[in-house]
Amino acid sequence: MSDIMDLLNEKQEKTKSVLVEDLNTVRAGRANPALLDKIMVDYYGEPTPLRNIANVSAPDPRTLLITPFDPKSLQDIEKAINIANLGINPANDGKVIRLAIPQLTEERRKELCKLVKKMGEEAKIAIRNVRREVNDALKKQEKAGEITEDDLKTELDNVQKSVDACIKEIDEIIANKEKEIMEV
Repeated sequence: MSDIMDLLNEKQEKTKSVLVEDLNTVRAGRANPALLDKIMVDYYGEPTPLRNIANVSAPDPRTLLITPFDPKSLQDIEKAINIANLGINPANDGKVIRLAIPQLTEERRKELCKLVKKMGEEAKIAIRNVRREVNDALKKQEKAGEITEDDLKTELDNVQKSVDACIKEIDEIIANKEKEIMEV
């Protein structure tokens, strides 16, 4: 039984960490190097994560500075940023790329909040799917005679409490991101 609960907890933590990672790529009006985490650059014919071929920093709250380790890759990085369709135009000065993060409009903030809510809902669905898997495994154990009916009921309650706590944490993560986005 504890193996099943460990699996539940592990999958819940993984789901939350993936959600937080994905939320970091949502632009909130401030320069955040995590905005570029999902960008893949065609580097000598190989798709390579941007962070593996360049240093990304935020010298001020409105600017991202990308310094490639290989100066020849500057055009490839610029092209990848344009393809990523971030709504930010890269400024290439021959040595580094600067991304000026524009102020978000009210309409764009609301769109981003909808996107964040959708990401949160997907995370909750993943948690509910894990709950279903764990509950099915517990019911199989009960049918096989490995646990009693009372143990099954207790474990199902524990699973539900764990899932409820996780969903509450996801709601808090989403609320914090929405607050960050709506902050002017």
